[in-house]
Amino acid sequence: MESIKIRSYVGEDGVLHLDIPLEMKETELEVMVTLKPIKKQTASLEEEKLTQLEWHEFIDKTYGCLADDPIIRHPQGDYEEREALE
Repeated sequence: MESIKIRSYVGEDGVLHLDIPLEMKETELEVMVTLKPIKKQTASLEEEKLTQLEWHEFIDKTYGCLADDPIIRHPQGDYEEREALE
């Protein structure tokens, strides 16, 4: 038994077309199809958008949160000298 996961689109006609290339030929198969609707990404992104007020509240809560533990950039070392390109 082999499982194949594909993503397909149902058009306005309401018909799902599945084109699945298989290595098997001249073979009888039992096929089981499970349908799982997928939410559009644009809809989920809209749900995650913050209002301007929520954004300002977030900034007020997090501003200065690293004041007691500042980020330190350590020395990066020296670059190697290379020959000039001609």
